[in-house]
Amino acid sequence: MSLRVISGSAKGRKLRSVPGDTTRPVMDRVKESLFNILAGDVQDSNWWDLFAGTGAIGIEALSRGAAFVKFSDLNRAPIETIKENLEHCQFVEKAEIKRGDALTMLAGKASQQFEYIYIAPPQYKKMWMEALKLLDDNMEWLTKDGTVIAQIDPKEYEDFELNNLVVGEQRKYGNTMLVFYDRK
Repeated sequence: MSLRVISGSAKGRKLRSVPGDTTRPVMDRVKESLFNILAGDVQDSNWWDLFAGTGAIGIEALSRGAAFVKFSDLNRAPIETIKENLEHCQFVEKAEIKRGDALTMLAGKASQQFEYIYIAPPQYKKMWMEALKLLDDNMEWLTKDGTVIAQIDPKEYEDFELNNLVVGEQRKYGNTMLVFYDRK
């Protein structure tokens, strides 16, 4: 499957995939739907692409006018892929890349705030729930009108109690589900 930027200033640019099978690239249809839902709100926003993989979501946000994206991933191969994709799309100056454990980062002191935090962790490990619980306990990462978006397999979804976040929209696209969480 070839990855590409689907809209904005870097439209049509091909993105490199992470070697091996450690990441699962988001389908164009899901990416297109995500950004159609967010529409003009992407302009000048700050993002954290938490389990970034290829960086496709954050790069799409930058292409559509986001001001800044922080990319994080645990492994070296995705980090190198993100660097190459940012250079190819000429977004290096609008990005920060952090290698490390996303859950540890979320538990730490917030160094900045984001309008959007995108969570697409390895599947079937309940990591998306752990990430949401950590964010719910550490709301300084999110702006007052910020949104957290979880990308999971619909089979993984379960409702669970959060103190500061509430489910907004849910959208299913085949074996991918986007769940939007907003502040209560």
